[in-house]
Amino acid sequence: MGILDSLLSRRSIRRFKNEPLKNGDLETILAAARRAPSDAGAQLYSILRVSDPELRRELARLSGGQKHLVEAAELFVLLADIHRLQRLLQQRGKRMADWPRTGLHFSLVDAALAGAHLAVAAEALGYGACWIGGLLNDPIEVARLLGLPRGVIPLSGLVVGVPDEDPEPRPRLPQKLVLHENRYHDYASAELDEAYSAMAKASRRGDWLFVLERYFASGGTMEERDPAYGVLAARQGFAADWPPSAARLAEQEDLQAGSLGEALARLLAAGWRGVMFSREEGGFTVWLEEETRAERGEGDSPARALAEALASARSG
Repeated sequence: MGILDSLLSRRSIRRFKNEPLKNGDLETILAAARRAPSDAGAQLYSILRVSDPELRRELARLSGGQKHLVEAAELFVLLADIHRLQRLLQQRGKRMADWPRTGLHFSLVDAALAGAHLAVAAEALGYGACWIGGLLNDPIEVARLLGLPRGVIPLSGLVVGVPDEDPEPRPRLPQKLVLHENRYHDYASAELDEAYSAMAKASRRGDWLFVLERYFASGGTMEERDPAYGVLAARQGFAADWPPSAARLAEQEDLQAGSLGEALARLLAAGWRGVMFSREEGGFTVWLEEETRAERGEGDSPARALAEALASARSG
């Protein structure tokens, strides 16, 4: 199958035969992944191949019991990775700049592009593939299981193998609803209704709203995933106002926070009466106040000062 044919007919495969990839095909699809474009050529991604059966079973459990993580010939985890870049700069005596937000952006893009190249190459060779967003059900545990250092977070899983099913491609939105020219145009009510009609078969119920509500509406899957993802992003160094040291200390106090704002809200909800910040020569000071005590912390940023106060409260 040619690349264009595989792109136009692609669909997710979730049932696989108990067969390995043919000799040389693993190297071919990994080579295709490495040819993916990358801003400034930094290649801010890594691909983690999971070959340990027990680890696969645990990842399948964390992803909601998806059997294809175990049954497919190959399981990869695509990783946004600025850790390697930091090591490369250190190797030549240079210090990495502080750019957590753009670092997260470009590393996620690089990881997605590499994964897409890998999947397209596999499908062009006749294999099936399926992206596994369920790995983000518990991203902190996934990061622990995979031993991810600071500067690395999981983007998605990706399984590849010999298909044992031949499903129809799922519907997609009409081109006019996803293509804008020169300026973004907002959608008329009739266009939104057209989107629901075009995507109706994406749900077995024939109602795309059922899918959107389950994942994206208030109380849905994405809302449930978001706090843990924020905590992991902070722990791995991708939050501008909440350094990894502060995020880990907050976790020890059962204050799951992905930002300074979230930490303040959770501290007040946990019974602290007030949090007072002040700027002093050389840094910041923070006081955590309860009814009968106060804890002081200092640091070169408000977040680090708050982390010191948390540490003082914990030791006290």
